Amino acid sequence: MAKTAILVEGASDRVAVTTLAARRKLDLTERSIEVVALGGVTNVARVLLELRSAKDAPRVAGLCDSREIRYFRVALERAGLGDDLSMREMETLGFFACDADLEDELIRALGVSAVEAILKGEGDLPAFRTFQNQPYQRDRDIQLQLHRFFGTMGGRKVQYARALVEGLDLGAVPRPLDGVLTFALG
Repeated sequence: MAKTAILVEGASDRVAVTTLAARRKLDLTERSIEVVALGGVTNVARVLLELRSAKDAPRVAGLCDSREIRYFRVALERAGLGDDLSMREMETLGFFACDADLEDELIRALGVSAVEAILKGEGDLPAFRTFQNQPYQRDRDIQLQLHRFFGTMGGRKVQYARALVEGLDLGAVPRPLDGVLTFALG
């Protein structure tokens, strides 16, 4: 069993964390860190309790969307790690929340122009332009369009988790993503 487990909501979050580690030349396996995709935030309490009850229980950290904080808070309470935890207290325990989610954090960190350049590099800029012309999308903010575009096709969120993290300036990594990886390494 790994010495540290980073709990994330899904596959795209797992890819983002592992891609950032690779970009920082960190071998997570060598450091005995496992990134665990929960398959949905509602599984966090069960997984956290299973990990904490293991014979060689790992140190645990986590990353979630801001709207899912309540699930992580309840899981931490059930695991005996505190009651009615503030976000600051949760971060002290290694649990970080993205505003609103990791895709939003990455889009803000990169900026629209850089994200569009990544779309072009991935061959998806024409599809994104078509998406922008859909009646519901035309009047929406481009950051919202980008966010929605990443979720419109199976596998796209995972593809862009990798591509967006690879495109980041390592000095501008979103705080929650940086925080959870830094905590796991500490």
